[in-house]
Amino acid sequence: MPVLAKQEILKAIERGEIEITPYNPNNIGPASIDLTLSNEFRFYKPGLQVIPITESTDFKSVTEKVTLEPGRNFLLLPGCACLGITEEKIKLSPSLCGLLEGRSRFARLGLFVHITAGFMNPGIENRQVLEIYNASNHPLELIPGTKICQFIFMTMQGESKYEGKFIENIL
Repeated sequence: MPVLAKQEILKAIERGEIEITPYNPNNIGPASIDLTLSNEFRFYKPGLQVIPITESTDFKSVTEKVTLEPGRNFLLLPGCACLGITEEKIKLSPSLCGLLEGRSRFARLGLFVHITAGFMNPGIENRQVLEIYNASNHPLELIPGTKICQFIFMTMQGESKYEGKFIENIL
């Protein structure tokens, strides 16, 4: 699947094949767009409860949502994970899909922005949930509004549309 370069991303936006809300053209790089961190997080509740890994297990039952007031930041301790979400909502045509990747400047500090779920299905229309992990031995301060990750757009052979469990992708 070919990756769209900057000019192709801009053309796809003009044609309505990609919609980004809010949209900042300055966030488009050579082959991706940077997405910003929202002020919404979910942290894992402390405890030793065994969590069954099944299709029906709901992450909301073992996490607690916090929405930060303006000017507040989220402190992620070493070896801990949380969920975050992007400010931007991405809408893709059925002929496009994408990859969500971290940014190397933050990876070098030990920040993982997504643990395993980096593929974004065709036809999505949602904000991107981030599975954030601190692999460093220092507390990391997550600051809403930071360009935290990048979305890479790819063309598909044929068309399809995601209609699964996380179609709305909310925290």
